[in-house]
Amino acid sequence: MNKRTAAIVALALAASTSAWAESNPADPYEGYNRFMFKVNDTADRYVLTPVVRGYRAVTPSPVRTGVSNFYNNLRDVVSFGSNILRLDIKRASEDLVRVGINTTFGLGGLIDIAGAGEMPNNKNTLGDTFASWGWKNSNYFVYPLTGPSTVRDSVGTTIVAAYPLDNTIFHSTAVRISSKAINAVNTRESLLDLTDSLDSAAIDKYAYMRDVYMRLRTQQVGGTLPHGEDDNIDIDDLVGSGDGNEAALPQLDAANAPAAPSIAPAAADYEPIEMQPAEKPQAGSQPISLETALPNDEGIMLGLWQPDSRLQY
Repeated sequence: MNKRTAAIVALALAASTSAWAESNPADPYEGYNRFMFKVNDTADRYVLTPVVRGYRAVTPSPVRTGVSNFYNNLRDVVSFGSNILRLDIKRASEDLVRVGINTTFGLGGLIDIAGAGEMPNNKNTLGDTFASWGWKNSNYFVYPLTGPSTVRDSVGTTIVAAYPLDNTIFHSTAVRISSKAINAVNTRESLLDLTDSLDSAAIDKYAYMRDVYMRLRTQQVGGTLPHGEDDNIDIDDLVGSGDGNEAALPQLDAANAPAAPSIAPAAADYEPIEMQPAEKPQAGSQPISLETALPNDEGIMLGLWQPDSRLQY
């Protein structure tokens, strides 16, 4: 991507022009978002997904894991830079050590030795850095070709795309294009089970994905979800405004009314339910459930095309 063009795109995203603004304050760019979601979904359904299913069929799991580890190692370099911008020396040091160990002893990042040693895995992004600077609340924005995001995270994504780290490793244009294609296919392969579940579970896939993504991402950065018009509905408006047109409700004699059976358990019988954390799916397991995934679950955040940052602000 041309750096000048990328800068213009980043500024446009930051300015959040009102050309696509809608009446829904919870999703002010819904017109554009639905259009781009449809474009992305069509391209994914008819182009990328068939390629990805073939890739899964012919590529052994250890090879796919190695490819994922390699690009995750590059993401740790981006995380290091983002943490430096946040002046978070502790996390930046952790990222630097991860990169050093995996690059040196993990065959250039193909083996995640740092992960096996349970070293902290931050995966901070520029979007997280912007959130730590105060830009916690941001509107939903569907990024072309990659999917769910926010205006804040889209600005960070555009900046990183303008200065791709893999360009320092691969100098040939053909190799760079091949590298990006492999990364896209391998990433999409890891999402197949998740998106298959989404296709079967959601009636309005756009709204379902938007709501789940915004809830998780907002909780992750410590922001506040925007409120739509439906959140301000008064229940009294639904049952009548008291203008006399409603049918009179029968009056109940409290003295002669039968006692309502109690459905509440006795205090001695009550035992709080202990919530268990969701387990990450193993190979051959059932598809991922969006409703039971935890906000800090790597699968759900990566599955929503967003880096799996674990930072809380």
